[in-house]
Amino acid sequence: MSFSTHVLDAVTGLPAQGLRVRLEHEGRVVAEGRTDGDGRIAGWSPGAGVHRVVFDTGSYLEDTFYPEVVVTFTITDPERHHHVPLLLSPYAYSTYRGN
Repeated sequence: MSFSTHVLDAVTGLPAQGLRVRLEHEGRVVAEGRTDGDGRIAGWSPGAGVHRVVFDTGSYLEDTFYPEVVVTFTITDPERHHHVPLLLSPYAYSTYRGN
């Protein structure tokens, strides 16, 4: 099973490069890193259960209403790939289950 994310900056229309992201499971950090030049992180293997992916938007956006975006999701089939994209701007964000 693998997990990935892709963050796009809706203001610039470009990938959000260098954004800090961490993945948590049962209150522990299981992975952390920064988005690459294409705004992506891939290859994390969290396993089954409830997870939180935390995007440190406050350090990426100079003036934002949301200093942190937290997406909580459940993995029921650890054999499938799970992708959580984020579209980001200073006063709004959206996410969905990708593939």
